[in-house]
Amino acid sequence: MTLALILCLTATVIPVFFSRISAAPTWLSLQALTLLWITLFDDDGFSLHVILAGLEVLLVRALLVPYLLHRALHKNRQARISLMPSNLFAWGVAITLIILAFKFGDGARGDVRALTLGVAAATAMIAFLILATNHEPSAQLVAVLFMENALALFESLLPEPWPLPVHLAVSGVYILTVAVGSWLVREDAAASRDEPSRQVP
Repeated sequence: MTLALILCLTATVIPVFFSRISAAPTWLSLQALTLLWITLFDDDGFSLHVILAGLEVLLVRALLVPYLLHRALHKNRQARISLMPSNLFAWGVAITLIILAFKFGDGARGDVRALTLGVAAATAMIAFLILATNHEPSAQLVAVLFMENALALFESLLPEPWPLPVHLAVSGVYILTVAVGSWLVREDAAASRDEPSRQVP
């Protein structure tokens, strides 16, 4: 479990510091695979609910949503932009937020729950930072999807998992988010391509 949480944090932090928007689908898939690991190998053992939740993570978060995002970013000029501005100020803020997120998790004591809470909080903080520093629609969409994964990770801390209808509703919102966001990204890219031609007399 600890290794899965560390890998989840790594798949969240690395793209923010060193990756372009075009690589976001890959990192989202890696985050989802770590969520699958956490879901299937939780201390509660296997059950029908765990298996169905694992299938939802695999099919929706690891495969479908990254595929839809990849299609939206294909041949999009925004995809070549860094996910977060590459400057010392933004990096300093990001590192500070990650440290504060893990301080927030100290209340759960030094165990797996504290680490889980720290990773979930760090993922949410990084998503907010991307929303604040990158105004490109594609980057904003990636930040929202990061936040959705943080919410899924937070669920593992609950004493009782959400009922299956709630899981289905959350999955529906997740798919709807990437569908609408992808459409907006494509529309924005099309408008950007048409803008120079409109300026020509």
